[in-house]
Amino acid sequence: MDAATLGAVGTIVVGLAAAAAALYGHRGANAAQQSGAVLGGYSTLVDNLQEERDKLQTKLVENERLLAAAYAELAHERADKAALQAQVQTLTAENERLRERIVELGGQPT
Repeated sequence: MDAATLGAVGTIVVGLAAAAAALYGHRGANAAQQSGAVLGGYSTLVDNLQEERDKLQTKLVENERLLAAAYAELAHERADKAALQAQVQTLTAENERLRERIVELGGQPT
């Protein structure tokens, strides 16, 4: 081979090596960009999940407060019901006693 042919072959080999290096570098750059996009997306997702968690925790605290208030109201209503039942029993016993007394006195209970 003469010098011109060797020079041409050398130029082709160098050109192919340069093209391969550029292609490899471009792929590396794309991988870095994709990696950055993935990390950015992950960070955004984590932020969104943390915000949603905080909102749900706030709502849970409010619901627990409302539930405690409802239980307190229920306890009050049960106490009122028990007092009314006791009053009904007292009045029923009083009515029965009055009917018996009416009969003792010779009357007719209605």
